[in-house]
Amino acid sequence: MHKILFISACFVLLAACGQSQQVNIPVKESDKPSPNEAVADFSEGCFWHAEIVFQSLVGVRDAVSGYAGGTDKHPDYEKVCTGTTGHAETVQVYYDPSKISYATLVKAFFASMDPTELNRQGPDEGTQYRSIAFYRNDQEKATIETEIARLTASKKYSGKIVTQVLPYTAFYPAEAYHQEYIRNHPGNPYVEHVSIPDWLEFKKDNGTAFHFKP
Repeated sequence: MHKILFISACFVLLAACGQSQQVNIPVKESDKPSPNEAVADFSEGCFWHAEIVFQSLVGVRDAVSGYAGGTDKHPDYEKVCTGTTGHAETVQVYYDPSKISYATLVKAFFASMDPTELNRQGPDEGTQYRSIAFYRNDQEKATIETEIARLTASKKYSGKIVTQVLPYTAFYPAEAYHQEYIRNHPGNPYVEHVSIPDWLEFKKDNGTAFHFKP
């Protein structure tokens, strides 16, 4: 489960700091595919967070929350949360390659989470929160591996990058209530104190690296 299981006192302390600032949460641009649209899949912990990360990038039409990487052909949120399905919370990203490259999406993926955390991201623990970069062809695989090699050589992290690099097999969209969750539930404690701050930090740290939507 997403860690709305934070210690109550934690939320009381955070609430004392005042209400979160009003932010413009990015949402999908359309349900209609654009011409020459491409698709990419990434797992980086909570899919609510991953959804707004990718939807904030110019060239991305939509990021759909769902499940991938496991063997269960009928996953749902409750089953995936048990950690027995093999699936990880994943976003399927629909993008225009003429506006944003796959390599840029991969860079954004690694920049928006900690790739050295094994089977967790932040407060979320379990194999369903592991990081995975899925590839559909050899070129995409090489792009992912090149970025991992670049980050390793840069010594940005003290630990080893444990992100899995896996061939894409299947993606299962999550329940409707998970889609655009942050936009629809800004007052959720997890959203307010984890998802939105993490996304704002990602934007602040990468303001010149990526082209963000206004």
